[in-house]
Amino acid sequence: MTFSAMRTIKSLFAAGLMLAAAHSQAQSADHVFRVSAIPDEAPTELQRKFKPLGEYLEKKIGMKVEFTPVTDYAASVEALINKKVDMVWFGGFTFVQAKDRSKNQITPLVQRAEDEKFRSVFITTNKDINKLEDLKGHTLSFGSESSTSGHLMPRSFLLAAKINPDTDLKRIAFSGAHDATVAAVAGGKVDAGALNISVWEKLIAEKKVDPAVVRVFYTTPGYYDYNWSVRTDMNADLKKKLTDAFLALDPKNPQDKVIMDLQRASKFIPTKAENYTAIEAAAQNAGLLKK
Repeated sequence: MTFSAMRTIKSLFAAGLMLAAAHSQAQSADHVFRVSAIPDEAPTELQRKFKPLGEYLEKKIGMKVEFTPVTDYAASVEALINKKVDMVWFGGFTFVQAKDRSKNQITPLVQRAEDEKFRSVFITTNKDINKLEDLKGHTLSFGSESSTSGHLMPRSFLLAAKINPDTDLKRIAFSGAHDATVAAVAGGKVDAGALNISVWEKLIAEKKVDPAVVRVFYTTPGYYDYNWSVRTDMNADLKKKLTDAFLALDPKNPQDKVIMDLQRASKFIPTKAENYTAIEAAAQNAGLLKK
């Protein structure tokens, strides 16, 4: 083989390597890590809350991260199961539904410390409503039908107080979101409402509701709620990177504090499917999940 021929072969080989590397880089750049969340607040609010977290995760996992909104709670479950998204912020009941629908192929990674003992509040503008029993004969708004803190657990505590929302109340409604429940109560569309305590406290802090007009008359005991979940078949290394990224968030770091304040989290902690057995039992007892 002549020197010229060898040089040509080497050049072609080098070009091939460069092309392969470029293709590999392009594939990596094209892969987007898609994240979604149950629509328990307005879509614009969910996007606003996620933006700094998404930018943080991009640096930690080395991939482009995009937020993909969904229309309702059921859509968040289907999106994760059908691989339309890679990670979802689920409520406890939505996680149980996803776990059930996927035949145990969904894994919860982390939750906020607050989610170990989450609570719901019942609110009203009616001076005659001061305890759960006073709701009999009145109208009540839940959030979404699939909401843990806006429907399942409030319903569970009503049943425990021997109040059947379907027969003892004048009418029940589903607002679709926690902030919409507050608006329905404040606007006089219903006599009372049930929502998660975190959204209630945020609306009070932002002065979007007057507690002298709309007041809490009952706060539930604590229960496990929200978590970040992925598919069980996700690459173990990526699972670890995601978990480590959440656990590394430190409120003493100003940039991290912005993220944590938006997520309403004091810190993130590991979680597991077994933490949600009580939610699953409550859903079965309320007839919202088949046994």
